[in-house]
Amino acid sequence: MTKSRVWLFDLDNTLHNASVASFRGIDESMSAYIVEELGVSREEAHALRLTYLLRYGATLLGLVRHHGIKAAHFLHQTHLLPGLEGRVHGHPHDFDAIARLPGRKFVLTNAPQAYAQRVLGSLGIGMMFDGVLSIEDMVMFKHLRPKPDTRMLRWVAARLKVPPSRCVLVEDTLQHQKAAHSIGMATVWMQRWVRLAHREGAKHLAAPRKVGVYLHRRPTYVCARIVSLRELRAKRLP
Repeated sequence: MTKSRVWLFDLDNTLHNASVASFRGIDESMSAYIVEELGVSREEAHALRLTYLLRYGATLLGLVRHHGIKAAHFLHQTHLLPGLEGRVHGHPHDFDAIARLPGRKFVLTNAPQAYAQRVLGSLGIGMMFDGVLSIEDMVMFKHLRPKPDTRMLRWVAARLKVPPSRCVLVEDTLQHQKAAHSIGMATVWMQRWVRLAHREGAKHLAAPRKVGVYLHRRPTYVCARIVSLRELRAKRLP
């Protein structure tokens, strides 16, 4: 490890168990939002969500592009999540490991800032990070460019004043890993909650079959697989 590294940690299902804490609520809120705003059935809403998730990497981008939905309104309404703080949990030994990692540490999440701060506050780990880059920060030329957009990932490295090769993305989503690797970032696939979600057949997984195939072997664009953040210090990364 080197002190010059910049660590980029995803939030949901990387720092905490979002499958339990929030994904079900977000899933229901997104479907309800689309039903209300577009006047479609719940079945049609679910189909739209999956189509846009697979095509653009985020449901929101399809709604903005094809239906004129306002991003800020969508993000606020779908992440209200009453009682979220009581459901959020992570692992203290993971957080101790993060605190001991050399280098700067940031949260890089496609979630909105208010939600990210609620989660980090509930976990009591906000002070461990040098900053939080949320979806509101991922705007380029007036267009949202959330993960896995490689232009945004390059912009993140430039904003942090390091080449991509000095960044490590710790993330649960394979599509994001692939994009980060393609621009020279090191990639670490956090599998703890992905494994649990896959066993339970979670609907939020964009490509559950692909995830299942790779759970026990490593794609070429993943530098390391872990099931606990404590493993980070032991991994040899590029």
